Amino acid sequence: MALVSLRYQFRQPFHVPASAAFAWCTDFGPADGPLFSARTVRSIRRLGEDALVMTDTTYPEGRPRKIRRLVRINPSEMAWTNTHLDGPFRHSQYWYRIVSDGPRSSHLEFRGLRLVSTDRRLSASETARRAKEQKVHDAGEWRRRLAPALERDLRKS
Repeated sequence: MALVSLRYQFRQPFHVPASAAFAWCTDFGPADGPLFSARTVRSIRRLGEDALVMTDTTYPEGRPRKIRRLVRINPSEMAWTNTHLDGPFRHSQYWYRIVSDGPRSSHLEFRGLRLVSTDRRLSASETARRAKEQKVHDAGEWRRRLAPALERDLRKS
């Protein structure tokens, strides 16, 4: 079994102030499930002010799959990390940072390092293709689901 690192990054603009975007993005809770394209049930266990374990249960092919993630929040940099503790992408890490673009706009800077087990070594081009597919998927979740929900929720408040 080979372990392959898929590295990718993207930016997602928001039409809201950076501080509001950061607060929304790091307000993890059980109500987050409907934000995702796959059916998700979420629970949170707070470890301290800046750390929590997030357990997501998804239902691929109708069967439950639990994934625990360690989330560390760094308010001074408007950033957080998400490290998979188990599941199919164990030890994968994701870095998020909100950057101000002015008084009413901001953007997310995302970097992913997904570790994938494969039955064979992958060529550089196959690794790059898989990383691009993952980037397209993750950026799409932010563009189509998370960013619109963030902006909708913040317009209400």
